[in-house]
Amino acid sequence: MESGSWHIEKRTSSLRNDSFTGEENVPETGCLSIIVLGASGDLAKKKTFPALFHLFVQGFLQSNEVHIFGYARSKISDDDLRNRIRGYLVQGKTTDSEQLEEVSKFLQLIKYVSGSYDSAEGFQKLDKEISEHEISKNSTEGSSRRLFYFALPPSVYPSVCKMIKHYCMNKSDLGGWTRIVVEKPFGKDLASAEKLSSQIGELFDEPQIYRIDHYLGKELVQNLLVLRFANRFFLPLWNRDNIDNVQIVFREDFGTEGRGGYFDEYGIIRDIIQNHLLQVLCLVAMEKPISLKPEHIRDEKVKVLQSVLPIKDEEVVLGQYEGYRDDPTVPDHSNTPTFATMVLRIHNERWEGVPFIMKAGKALSSRKAEIRVQFKDVPGDIFRCKKQGRNEFVIRLQPSEAMYMKLTVKKPGLEMSTVQSELDLSYRQRYQGVTIPEAYERLILDTIRGDQQHFVRRDELKAAWEIFTPLLHRIDNGELKSLPYKPGSRGPAEADELLEKAGYVQTHGYIWIPPTL
Repeated sequence: MESGSWHIEKRTSSLRNDSFTGEENVPETGCLSIIVLGASGDLAKKKTFPALFHLFVQGFLQSNEVHIFGYARSKISDDDLRNRIRGYLVQGKTTDSEQLEEVSKFLQLIKYVSGSYDSAEGFQKLDKEISEHEISKNSTEGSSRRLFYFALPPSVYPSVCKMIKHYCMNKSDLGGWTRIVVEKPFGKDLASAEKLSSQIGELFDEPQIYRIDHYLGKELVQNLLVLRFANRFFLPLWNRDNIDNVQIVFREDFGTEGRGGYFDEYGIIRDIIQNHLLQVLCLVAMEKPISLKPEHIRDEKVKVLQSVLPIKDEEVVLGQYEGYRDDPTVPDHSNTPTFATMVLRIHNERWEGVPFIMKAGKALSSRKAEIRVQFKDVPGDIFRCKKQGRNEFVIRLQPSEAMYMKLTVKKPGLEMSTVQSELDLSYRQRYQGVTIPEAYERLILDTIRGDQQHFVRRDELKAAWEIFTPLLHRIDNGELKSLPYKPGSRGPAEADELLEKAGYVQTHGYIWIPPTL
């Protein structure tokens, strides 16, 4: 939430369903307990608690029905936890009395419980605290709702799931539920992901498990289905007859910033491409689902993943920025890529022959995430304007959310000459005064509502790992080497050569500039 956009319309009902899935929500009567496991860690401080706070401010979480529990190993008090997260709830220092009052009210909803992640004692104590809250709200046993958010490393997921299953579930089923939200990484390859899925799946049913990928909560990612299937002019264009190539790009202008040791275990493919960018690819490439029910959407995403051909080594370029190994937590001879460009090919009727270019990197020249759909050349180019560039449809996910269509127009003046311009929908300009919610806000609200549309299903996760595991094992075995590149550059020059080989034509002389207000 931006500091200048505090005054938000309050909701009169915390669980009114604003989605258009065509399904009505069953009224929830029992109180809601949200348990943040790993409450003293960075993810909880920077993402989970601020998202809960913003939902509270907007009235989606009502103080008369919700209570928030933090659970971690640290031996701290309720006030210690509240003070740790206070500074992350609003951006910058504020003297706004209304804002400070909201912060104070929210913090009073938080209670802290200390315990280990594999001992019965801690979770029995947690269950006792939750039950006391439920009794104080006059909730009928079994009608209350318990949401466990795992802001934890995946290594402790199995033991935590076991503890929750044995000690913290609803005692009977009278309309209440117990749900768990698990963060990536979901394993390091197919075998470890399947092992983790089996361990969790033995304890919880699939409708109880919410595998969160925050990219699926981003405004313009959520807009993809609407754009593709609610606009007639895209329907006949969105195929191999008209589209030459698709790029899905993630760039950061900073390095691992103290996370070198953690990052070195995973690398850019596991960290970004196998999950975030692949989820975007699914939404760009999938067929129209028969309805907006979560299972129908996820069925179509799985079909796309199962149609992806094995990745060829000659269509992969890996990079590692110079200075990465200066971090004392990174091994001296690390081959872990901080940059990767690769071509994925989908073997089906719609996309045969269209390269999907996935590109992600750290310590690059700019920060952005975007989808770039490049169309084929115009046949019979009577204006001789091919050199100016092709038509492109670009969806800028971050920063400066926007979508724009690059097209060729007549240059104003007496001469019949052409120039590239754009049709532009920049959100900041078009939707002034509208706050775009953070991805975590949307996704936590979805878990409370029981909507799994924007979460990763088990068979979807398996199909994703099947695509990347052979490549990752070849990298781990040193068969593919990371090329050095300078921080602040575009990455290895070989990546641009791969783009050119795949058919991407770069536009020279045109730069999209976000419009000013």
